[in-house]
Amino acid sequence: MSELSGIDHLDRQILSKLVEDGKMPYTDIAKQLFVSSGTIHVRMKKMEHMGIVTGSSLQIDYSKLGYDIMAFLGIYLDKSSLYDEVSEQLKAIPEIVEANYTTGLYSVFAKIICKDTNHLRLILHDKIQKIAGIQRTETFISLEQSINRPINLVEDPD
Repeated sequence: MSELSGIDHLDRQILSKLVEDGKMPYTDIAKQLFVSSGTIHVRMKKMEHMGIVTGSSLQIDYSKLGYDIMAFLGIYLDKSSLYDEVSEQLKAIPEIVEANYTTGLYSVFAKIICKDTNHLRLILHDKIQKIAGIQRTETFISLEQSINRPINLVEDPD
C-alpha cells in the first residue's frame, strides 16, 4: 500500500497525531513516535509537496461567538452546467463554510453558519436565492452535531 500512495505507516502516524492536535510541536510528535524531529519535518514537507497536507485550520466553537445556527442547504440548479458559475457566487457568501457538488437530488449541498434564524433567512432570501441558476433550495437546520471526527489513518479497518 505504501508504494501506491507514497506514504508509509510513520507518515500516517504523524498525520494522525496532527489531526488529533494540530498545535502539537514536531518535537513532541518525534518523541512519541521514537524518531528525530528532523524526520518529522522532512516527512511533513514530503506530504505537503505530494499535496496530501494542504494546510492547517483552527476549530472554533461558533456558538460561543454568537453563531447559533448551523444548517445544510440542498441547492437545485436550473442546469448542472451552471455549477461553476453558481459555485463562484456561493464562495462570496462568508456564511457558507462548505459546499459540495453532489449526486442525487441536489446539485450542491452546502453547510452554512448563521447567528440566528433571522440571519439565516436573510442569507437565504437576499443572497443565495438571488443567484442566477439556482432554481430552489431546501434548508435543514442542525439541532446538534453528535459526530465530528477525522478518519482513522493508522489502524486498518479490516
